[in-house]
Amino acid sequence: MEETGKMDGACGPDALKGYYRLHARIYDATRWTFLFGRSAIVSEAERHLAAQALCGAQGAGSRTPGLAGLSILEAGCGTGRNLGMLARRFPGARIVGVDLCPSMLAVARRRLARGEGGCARVELREQAYDAPVQAGSFDLVLFSYALSMFNPGFEQALDAAFRDLKPGGLLAVVDFHDTPARAFERWMGMNHVRMQGHLLSQAKARFEPLVERVVPAFGGLWRYLSFIGSRPGR
Repeated sequence: MEETGKMDGACGPDALKGYYRLHARIYDATRWTFLFGRSAIVSEAERHLAAQALCGAQGAGSRTPGLAGLSILEAGCGTGRNLGMLARRFPGARIVGVDLCPSMLAVARRRLARGEGGCARVELREQAYDAPVQAGSFDLVLFSYALSMFNPGFEQALDAAFRDLKPGGLLAVVDFHDTPARAFERWMGMNHVRMQGHLLSQAKARFEPLVERVVPAFGGLWRYLSFIGSRPGR
């Protein structure tokens, strides 16, 4: 399903902040039941980065390729669930999480303060992701169930990711894709989620696909996408 129309009830920054002010405390306790593919996308990104590191090490004549020294950005990092996982998967990497909502970042700070996975290397920033954080400096930019809530703004976020990535750097996206059920689409729209199959084509227009998968969920009530793409220019 590919649509270009805007979502009914498109939301701005204030609406999202208000929504997550109510949901931040229960987010992790409830979202695991339907936000599928989050751990898998990190594992797939790790495999692709390791393959890049191996190729780079072989080209340089090194026998010890590694992932130390990488820079990783998660846009829409929310409660920090993925940040701890990224810190464990990529020891030695610089990790930055940005999110618009202070209530979600407050949960992330508490989580990282408990010492989950190299928290000292994780930097949190409260900001919208509509411009690069540090252009040309990141090896991986991750969106995990974030882009579908950037309405308006998903195109600007993808452009910012393109500019933040080094040439050959990876974009990783896992998110809602579409649904055949209009009632469910309207319900998700009331929760600030756009499910109109609009993200995949926009990601492919900017990045060279390495992983492209659309998977049915809950018996076909909706589909979610997993996408990893390389920034052209290496």
